[in-house]
Amino acid sequence: MVSEKVTLVNPQGLHMRPAGLFASSMGKFACDVTVVTPEKEVNGKSPMALMAAGIPCGTEVEIRCDGTDETEALAAAVDLIKSGLGE
Repeated sequence: MVSEKVTLVNPQGLHMRPAGLFASSMGKFACDVTVVTPEKEVNGKSPMALMAAGIPCGTEVEIRCDGTDETEALAAAVDLIKSGLGE
């Protein structure tokens, strides 16, 4: 398992479009992807779980990847969040 903490920078937080983008990007990897906030852990491949988590801008999240391509998945997840998830 590999993990890294990163701060959500997109102004609207993790709403429908960025949650969908994140989940579809993580779906390309075989490993498990988990997004961890101080309050909860959610499946990073589920757009509904990510939206339901209601993660606002400025929240530090930990991305945990566990599986065969975990290093590549973690790098992609961190890059997506640092880039503002397309916003």
